[in-house]
Order: sequence, then structure tokens, then C-alpha cells
Amino acid sequence: MAKWGEGDPRWIVEERADATNVNNWHWTERDVSSWSSEHLRQLLLSVRVEGPEGVCQVTDISKLDGEASINNRKGKLFFFYEWQLRARVGWVSTSSSGVKYRGTVDVSNLSDENDEDDLDISASLCKDQPSTPLLDLMKRTGIKEVRRVLGEYVRQLKSEFSQGMILPTTDGPKQPPPETAKKNQVKTNKTQISATTKCTSSPSPRSSSTPAPCPTGIRIPTCSFNLRETFQTSADELYRTFINQEFVQVFTRSVAVVDGRRGGRFQLLDGSVSGEFTQLVPDQRIEMRWRFRTWPGEHYATVSLELEDRGDETELRMECHGVPAGEEDSTREGWTRFYFQAIKQTFGY
Repeated sequence: MAKWGEGDPRWIVEERADATNVNNWHWTERDVSSWSSEHLRQLLLSVRVEGPEGVCQVTDISKLDGEASINNRKGKLFFFYEWQLRARVGWVSTSSSGVKYRGTVDVSNLSDENDEDDLDISASLCKDQPSTPLLDLMKRTGIKEVRRVLGEYVRQLKSEFSQGMILPTTDGPKQPPPETAKKNQVKTNKTQISATTKCTSSPSPRSSSTPAPCPTGIRIPTCSFNLRETFQTSADELYRTFINQEFVQVFTRSVAVVDGRRGGRFQLLDGSVSGEFTQLVPDQRIEMRWRFRTWPGEHYATVSLELEDRGDETELRMECHGVPAGEEDSTREGWTRFYFQAIKQTFGY
């Protein structure tokens, strides 16, 4: 999900005390095992120490077993992680012969129950290797570096992946502004965009919900686009996420009004988005009239969301028609970032 304060300002909800996850009452869990595994490998493979004896460098991760997750319960964050790992170390002597040695570094207790200083880290030569002063270098300096990068993993886990897990309340302190987002923080590789700029002229439908006046019957050029996204959840859960007021307030981080029934109206993102549900087929299809506050008065696009349950995942196909010409890119980006990516990051879908 994009950082608040970046991107098209019309999509942004400023940080506010009432942008709550219904007082953070419900349990939200995010599995970060895959990210942790990859990040631990990258950090450990960067370990390299030098001394008068030569060079010790981690060359491979031969064992990396464990899991990691983050949970939010009643406004409190809980970090669970437990890893056992073994790294292969290549040691090169500075002697004229340039002899190479092989060894290992083992960590058996990287978990939320142990502080960085309590980690049990050991270094040893492989059984078929002769004795070398490089082992002392690894024990003296290399283990400290391994301990440092493992501590860095824990710090980044807590600082980056807690964003969106707990939201500000009227009685609680504000969250610090999110740090620079990482590319792998939100999985967007399944997003497929097929935008068509069919510019046509269409009359703006009348509605009493928008204050901006617009001459009756005005025709404006419009465009259409399609989006396709895959979510790791069931169709009924995803359907509920779009039409349930509490769910919408959670992933938009703002107070919303959502009447999840046919003919029911919605308003979210601090009033920037509003519209009406025109057709609801439970767990299968959602159709709506949808608009940005800055669009010509009383003009709505039509949006349809088709949900296809595929067992462990649900494919969502979106069609959006009637977007004012010139607004296509910002509307497409807004739906991708502030609906789809926000839902994935908040609920772990």
C-alpha cells in the first residue's frame, strides 16, 4: 500500500484520530515467513570480516527453518518468529599459499523470546579441515557481525511490517510516519491492467448526493479500463470486505459510511469517494455507481467487480466505464493502491 501522503492527493486520507480499526478490537494476522526467509538470506550473505589472518565470508545458507508472523489484538502488536539456521563460511588465508578453508556458523535460537545479545551463535571448521587462525577471527569478529545482521532483521520486521496493523485511536498516540516502503512489502505481481482509452461522450446522470451543480444533460468524453487481481482468501470473505462498513474503515484507515445492500450508498476516504451499490450477488458480483469528489458534478462511473472462487484464492475482475477523459490513470492507480493493495496489506490477503 502506498504511504499516506504520496500519490494523487485526492485519494489521501490525512492521519486523524478517528481513522480507527474499530478501536483495533479485532485480531489481524499477517504471515511474513516468506519475506523473513529471503531477508535473512540477504543479510547473512552480506557478512564478511577481514583480519591479519585473512578473510571470512558467508557463502551459502544451507539451513533456514522457521516461521514469522505479526498479530494485532485489541490495539497491541505481537511479533512471533522462530528460526534455526546454518551458514557455510568460506575462509581464505592471507598466507602466500592462499589456502582456502571451509566452516559453518550455526544459530539455534533466533526467536521472539530471545534478545539479540542472548542469541546462541557458534562457529566451527568442517571436520575435514585443518586447524587455522581464521577460526579465531570468525569467533572474535565474525560472530559479532552475524549477531548484528540478525538484530537488523528483527528491527526491520518490527518497523516495516507493523504498518497498517494497528491504527490511531482518540485516546492513543499517533503512529510515526511510515518509513520508505519496500518493493516486496506488498505483492502486486498478479495485478494485470488492460486499459482502453475509448473516449466517448456520455451524459452525466443526475444525483442528489453531490453538492457540485452541473447542467442537466451535459456530455463529457469518458474512458474505460479493466483490472485483474488475485487475493489469497475466499470469495465470501473478499465480498464482505468491499460491502461491510467496518472492513472498509479498516483498510482505508478512515471513517466510512457503507450501506451494503442494493441501492445502499457509500462514502469513504474522507468524502473523496462516494457512490451507490446498484447490484449485489453475494460472493460473486458487486456493481456500483462510483465517483471522485472532483469529477464534474453529478457524473458517476459504473464499476463491476466479478469474484471467482478458486479454492485457496479468489480472482477479482474489475470493469470500470465512464471515467472522465484525463482521469483514467489516477482512477486506475487509486483502485490498485488504495483498494486492492490496501486490502492485501491490511488483511494479509
